Amino acid sequence: MPDSALHMLLVEPEPLLRRTVSLTARTLGLGDVHEAASVDAARRLLGERSFDGAVIAVECVENDGQRHYDMTLVEQVRQGLTSSDADMPIAIMADRATPELVRELQGRAIRRVILKPFRAKVLLEAIAEFSGKPAA
Repeated sequence: MPDSALHMLLVEPEPLLRRTVSLTARTLGLGDVHEAASVDAARRLLGERSFDGAVIAVECVENDGQRHYDMTLVEQVRQGLTSSDADMPIAIMADRATPELVRELQGRAIRRVILKPFRAKVLLEAIAEFSGKPAA
């Protein structure tokens, strides 16, 4: 890809989905999708380079009887603690829409919420939206 290509980050534990989206986005000219299987891997990538957008899978965790979604990666981006622009577009993938998720999303400038299960095409549409190009 040329240097002017958009660089997108996809954080998703499922390898087949990550690979499918990455290869299809590249084939469609939507940009270069960098894959991360975990938050730790994504954190390393965000420290190494700047991204133009991200699609991040978040999980609901329970701690001391309280349920919440792990938004630490989103917070690091939004606080300017990565190599990327703090205002870069971010989409979130989650298992379901819950009051906890809605609460966690408030004030974080999330562009899109993608509920699982979904088709890879939905992720490609989000990436296309971030790149300003139509998805095929």
